[in-house]
Amino acid sequence: MDENSRKIVISGIDIPFVDLVFLLVKIALASIPAMIIIYFVFALFTMLFGGVFNIFMFKGML
Repeated sequence: MDENSRKIVISGIDIPFVDLVFLLVKIALASIPAMIIIYFVFALFTMLFGGVFNIFMFKGML
């Protein structure tokens, strides 16, 4: 470490309860669009890989 660097230790955070509730509600509301985007990304990968592997899996049954 450098001679000028300092270690910082956080011993406690003093956040009023109402502000903490508002923060958690904002986080919960922000997670809804994120989960929708993740759902569509997984759906796209499922369609792509499902179609690719479906060609190889059932080729002998036709």
